[in-house]
This record gives sequence, structure tokens and C-alpha cells, in this order.
Amino acid sequence: MTASPRVLLINPTITSHRHARFPLAILSLSASLDGKHPSTIIDGNVDRDFISTAVRAVSDGSVGAVGVTVMGGPQLLSAIAVSKAIRERLPTVPIIWGGAFPTVCPDAALNAPYVDYAVRGQGEDTFVELLNALAERQDETLDSIAGLTWRLRGQTVHNQDRKFSNGSLARMLPYGKLDNPRQYLTRTYLGSRTIGYQAALGCRFRCTFCGVATMFRGKMALPTAARLEQDLGFMKERFGVNGIQFYDHNFFDREVDMVPLLEVLAKFELPWWCFARSDALVNLSEASWALVKKSRLRMAYIGAESPSDWLLHDIRKGTSRDQTLEAVERCRAHDVIPELSFMLAPPQDPEGETEKTFEFIRMIKRVHPATEVMIYIYTPLPRRHDSMKAASAHVGSELRDCAGRPVVFPRTADEWTAPQWVDYWCHQDAPWLSPRLRQRIGDFTTVLGCRYPTIMDIRASAWGKSALRALASWRYRFQRYDHPWELRVSRKLIRHWDPRVMSL
Repeated sequence: MTASPRVLLINPTITSHRHARFPLAILSLSASLDGKHPSTIIDGNVDRDFISTAVRAVSDGSVGAVGVTVMGGPQLLSAIAVSKAIRERLPTVPIIWGGAFPTVCPDAALNAPYVDYAVRGQGEDTFVELLNALAERQDETLDSIAGLTWRLRGQTVHNQDRKFSNGSLARMLPYGKLDNPRQYLTRTYLGSRTIGYQAALGCRFRCTFCGVATMFRGKMALPTAARLEQDLGFMKERFGVNGIQFYDHNFFDREVDMVPLLEVLAKFELPWWCFARSDALVNLSEASWALVKKSRLRMAYIGAESPSDWLLHDIRKGTSRDQTLEAVERCRAHDVIPELSFMLAPPQDPEGETEKTFEFIRMIKRVHPATEVMIYIYTPLPRRHDSMKAASAHVGSELRDCAGRPVVFPRTADEWTAPQWVDYWCHQDAPWLSPRLRQRIGDFTTVLGCRYPTIMDIRASAWGKSALRALASWRYRFQRYDHPWELRVSRKLIRHWDPRVMSL
């Protein structure tokens, strides 16, 4: 029997080598291919010349297909660059995109000569079935592969969505396929050897700005306690891990399901960070909070989004202003730092809602100054290709820029790389922001960040942070946010991190 051609899996550059974490998406794909198709991994976050590496890898003709995981924003630029280079060097090799960008924007992904197939949603099973069809040259079976977007006689075809699967939770990730796995351990405020790890899949909620909602469509699955214990034991023994950043899209779900996992974490007592929802935290029993404390949860990232309940309802958040406040209190009482993210400037009332959020943040800081605050712009996702729901169409029709013109989303991957759309994808800007409001948000963020330097910044000195607090105190106290030039200069001199960019 002829051996299957090798599959090249690429994680394009999205961050610096210093902040690289395990490329979980392509590790999961590689695990799903074991025993079916041999695979090689290239990670652009640690290989700064990954495009040349990829071109060399396909040059000998041993690669039968290339899989590229693609987030929108900065990673899209590097994904396009490597795909174009491979296409130029070997025009016949199939290039397959998967991940958040092709899931949210499959038409744009396929509207490019350097992408042959787009995998929407969970990619493992779709990817394997596509590779099987390509290896056996069975093009007639492509229309039966759920989760696939492809071309048929020049027309883009979107196959039916693939049903949610928890199959990947049963597979151990092949860390050994990475060059020097230890280079992914990073010094953070959690520990000197912090890793990125994902235990659960998906989220039960459907927030309108969240790519996870499009990816998993309201489904979620948790690992078994035995699997979590096996993985943490492996990480601690093999790599000496002493800190964990959980990438679960929502770590805390139903308490009855979470208790076995919290008991495992309490055994290891490794400082950890995770995403959490305010409603889940406020409903935890004291017994579960005791496990949280014993497990050494240091910080919980909570999507507060807005102080306006009407807006939280409209964006399908499913939480309330009061739950945010109560979650802050519960975290403070149990030695957990709440890290609140806010989505400013919704298109309905960008200036009014932004000012209301500023006041809400100030109130929270008075109650619990240690609360971390992350500020973003509300940028709803483009409407899916198959979304005919009236609510979705209505939301899309409401989007207008600051001049009152309808917002038209890019139609190709290349168009999405324009600076304004990279910022849109990263929740850093939106067409309906006026120059004045954009400046106002930037100034407030600077003053707030200097008045309350993030605990995550382990690079800046203690005296540097103290200097920033002193410089920003009068501006913050009297709400004089306009043009804080002295703070911006000081941040550069002190080398103070912006947690939105650097984070962990």
C-alpha cells in the first residue's frame, strides 16, 4: 500500500517569540491525523522565517496538502503571505484554511486564488475527510463533507454545518512534534514556566461579537476529571510547569460539572488564569469557592461588556450589570482578581454608552482597585453566509459609519488586511467612531492604565509603576483625560506593557 502524502500544518505568525504559546489548533489537527496521514508542524510564532521554511518543505514534492489555521487581524496577513509563497512555489498542492477567519468569513476566504478549501467550525473531522477525498481523488464526494466550503465550476459552495463533536477531548496532543516544546513555557506573573492550555470546548452562549459563537453555535463540552489530571500531571512532570493560562472559552459552566475539575486543580495547586462569566461565578457555592481558592486561581477574565442591561440583552450576552458587580465582590472575597473586559462605542449610541462605561469602570475601581480592566470597541461579526434570520439581518442593516453611510464588510481576504479592518477584527476601531470619540477612548485608556498599572506587567520596575501612578493621579481624579502626552512618553521610558497587546 502506498504511504499517504505528508500534510504540512502551519500556524502563521500572530505574536512575538517571547509570547508564543503552544499552537493548540494545529496540535489538535495533528492528533486527529495520527494513523491516517503523516503531518509536520510549522509555527510562525517561534520560526520567524516560517515562510521560507514552508516553501522548502513543499519543494521536494512530498507534501500532499497544506493546512493553515487563520485568525482574523494580524495573523491574516501572515497567513496570506505564506499561502501565496506556497502557491507560487508549488501551484498544484491544495491549500486549506481553517480556524476563526474562514469560519466567520468563508466567502472572503475562498475569494482568493491562494486558498482552495475552507474548513468552518471544528476542523478535525472535516479536515480528515477532505484529505481522504483528495488522496483518493474522489472529487464527487466533496459535497458530502460537512463543514467544508469549496469551489464547484467557479462557484463557492457551502456544505452543511458539521455537528458539534467532543472527540478531540479524548486525544492527547502530540507536543513531541514541536521543535523544543520547552520554548513555549513563558515567565509570567503566574509563574516562571507558564503554559497555555485548553481543557473544554465551546461555549453555551451566542454573543454577537464573539467568534466562538460562530465556531461552536452554542455547544460546549468539558473534559473528564481523569483527562485533566493526566494532562496536568504530564505538563508538570515533563516541563516543570508552575503556571497555567486556560484558553477555555468559558471555564466555569454548570457547577455540578465543574466540581470534579476544580478538585483536580486543587490537587495540583498551580496558579492559573481563565475565562469566566459573571453569572457562573455569582452562583458558585461556598464549597466550590473553597476549591477555587485552594486551586490558586489568580485571575478570572470576565466579559462585563457594558453597564447597560438593554445592550447586554441586544448583544445576547445573557448577563446583567448587577451580576458584574456581584462577581467582582465574590472574587474579592475569595482572593481572585477579576479582569473585566468592556466593549465600548456600540453603534446605537457610541458616545453616550462610552461615557456611561467610563463611569462604571471608575465605580468598580473605587470598590475594588485591584480589578483589571480591558477596553475594546464593540464590533459585531459579519452576518454568516447562511444566516437569514430577521434579527441578524436587522443588526446588519443598522451598521452605519460616522458619516451615516451603510457599513460594507470586505469581500476578500486581501481586503480584510486593510488597517481599518485589522483593527475592526481586533476590537480596536469601528467605522462609526468619530475622530473625537476615538481620541477620547485612547486618552481614557492611557490614563486608566497609568493610574492602575496591570499586575500582569512583570517587566516594568516597581518604581516605574509608582511613578506612573503619581503622574496619572491628578488626571484620573479630576477626569482630565485629554491628550495625556506626558503619560505616553513615560510609558515608553518605563517600558510599561499594554495588557491588551501583551497580556500573559
